[in-house]
Amino acid sequence: VLMCSGAVGLAADEPGFRSLFNGKDLTGWDGDVNLWKVTDNAIVGDSPGIKHNQFLCTKEEFGDFELKLEFRVKDGVGNTGVQFRTKKLPNTTEVSGYQADLGEKYWGCLYDESRRNKILVQASPELEKVLKKSDWNEYTIRAEGDHITLKINGVTTVDYKEPDAAIARSGVVALQVHSGGPMRVDFRNIRLKPLGK
Repeated sequence: VLMCSGAVGLAADEPGFRSLFNGKDLTGWDGDVNLWKVTDNAIVGDSPGIKHNQFLCTKEEFGDFELKLEFRVKDGVGNTGVQFRTKKLPNTTEVSGYQADLGEKYWGCLYDESRRNKILVQASPELEKVLKKSDWNEYTIRAEGDHITLKINGVTTVDYKEPDAAIARSGVVALQVHSGGPMRVDFRNIRLKPLGK
């Protein structure tokens, strides 16, 4: 598979990682192509303002992994996130699972989308020192057993142990465009390393 040069360089420098996005089109992903497109080697969620959250989901499910990607929220405005260990909900645009949150007031938090519907962990205040609200940042999401860590630009924002053994330990990865006013978010260099077995 041919990748954009940036993704190839990163994947080659990181043993065990593979790209989830080919840099050219939405192969391997499902979502509303009126909202999601590929521009300049990035997946772009470009919302004119929508009534319901929308998600672009991988067709593949993942259990224990480390996921790295870069994101940019236009002008730092709006709310978005990266879902993981997530399930699509039938007959709706929603998904249910963990969200590595992004955007106004929620940068770096761990949210539980359409399940417990609450912030599980607030981000560390250290994030303010490294966050570039309207430029590219790197998110690292690590899920191993009951342990979840989130990092933005190398700063750990969340270190969480899931107390509920019934919570799903696998699922899709999904990118969010939140309901509400117009917003744009770009994601690139999306790569994942399976952990364990």
